Amino acid sequence: QFCRGSLNFCLPRPQLRRKLFAAMDSKEAQSQITQMISFIASEAQDRASEIQKKGEEEFSIEVHRLITEQKEKVRQTYEKKVKQIETQYAIAKSMAINKQRLEKIKARQEVMHKIEGDVRAKLVSESSSQAFITKLIVQGLLMLLESKVVVRCREKDVGVVKGCLAGAQAEYAKLIKAETGATKECALEIDTQYLPPAPVAGKDGASCLGGVVLACQGGKITIDNTIDVRLRLVMEQAKPAIRGLLFPAA
Repeated sequence: QFCRGSLNFCLPRPQLRRKLFAAMDSKEAQSQITQMISFIASEAQDRASEIQKKGEEEFSIEVHRLITEQKEKVRQTYEKKVKQIETQYAIAKSMAINKQRLEKIKARQEVMHKIEGDVRAKLVSESSSQAFITKLIVQGLLMLLESKVVVRCREKDVGVVKGCLAGAQAEYAKLIKAETGATKECALEIDTQYLPPAPVAGKDGASCLGGVVLACQGGKITIDNTIDVRLRLVMEQAKPAIRGLLFPAA
C-alpha cells in the first residue's frame, strides 16, 4: 500500500498500475479516435470537394451544351426567316417587274391603237378619193390578171367607184404593156352586192371604212382591197418599225 499527494485513499500497487495503464490506454484510444475522426473528416472534405468539382464540371458542360443547342436553334430560325424574307422579296420583285412589263405593254398597245385610230380617220377621208380608189382597183387587177372582174364597194361609194373604172382599166393595160409588152385589157363592172356601211359609234355589227373587193370566176377568186384589210396589213407589217421609232430603248 502507498499514499500520494492529495489522494484521500490508498490503493495497492498492482491496482494503481492497472489504473495508470487504463488511463494511458484511454488517452491513446481517444487520440486514435481523434486522428481517425480527423482523417475521416479530411477524406470526406476531399471527397466532397471532388464531388463538387465534378458537379461543377458537369454543370459547366451541360450549360455549354444547352447554350450550343440554343445557338444552333437560333441560327436555324434566323436562316429560315432570312430565306423566307428573301423568297418574299424575290416574289414581290418578280411581281413588280411583271406588273411594270404589263403596264408597259398596255401603254404601247394603247399608243399603237391611237396611231391606228389616227390613220383610220385619215383613210376614211380617202374613201371618196377617185385617185385612191383607182389605185386599189389597179392593184387588185394586177394580182388577178383576169379579163373580166367584178368590183364590189359600199352602196354610198357606187358613184365614186363607177367614175374610177375607166381610169383603172387604162392604167392596168398601160402597166401590163410596159412590163410585158403584151396588150391586155380587163372589163370591169360594179357588183350588185355591197360592202357593209361605215362604222357607227356605239353600234355593233359588220362595217367597212371604204375601198373595194375584186372578184372573178363567179366569185371563186377574190382580192380584198378594202381600207380595213389594208390598214390591218400595213399595221402588222409596219409594227416593228413603228415600235422602233416610238420605243427605241425597248
